[in-house]
Amino acid sequence: MRELESLLRETLGDRVDFSVKTAESVGITDEIEENGSTFEENARIKARALASERYISVADDSGLSVDALGGAPGVYSARYSGKGDAENNRKLLRELSDRHGGERRARFVTAVCCILPSGEELMLRGECEGLILESPRGEGGFGYDPLFLYEPAGKSFAEMSG
Repeated sequence: MRELESLLRETLGDRVDFSVKTAESVGITDEIEENGSTFEENARIKARALASERYISVADDSGLSVDALGGAPGVYSARYSGKGDAENNRKLLRELSDRHGGERRARFVTAVCCILPSGEELMLRGECEGLILESPRGEGGFGYDPLFLYEPAGKSFAEMSG
């Protein structure tokens, strides 16, 4: 929420008066089931659940896609092992134990769906290419950040400052 508000303020400046609200702050407290097979489908499911004629609904879905694993963990990134970030990372390293160098090509993918009060939908997708390291590096970030090497910087996401 803070990141979105910061980006919007940077982009819009003082030209538009707005506020960013969480689902809870607009009265949506039920868990939204993400049962899509793509990041875009899951982002759309969440955005539609939040849509209103009173505000712009914005929702995202993101995760890690590893070429050697046929795109896994993909939309299951957060629940890959069923046991949290540390075990997700251990499982990923086990699955790639026989792969090295370029065979560990991966990307972080994010899909963002915006639904305007008129009902018009906008979908955006971004990808960041990298490699999966053979062991964790860095203390920052979360999830797969210690294993994801961003090659232009020569650092894992966990080694980079926010």
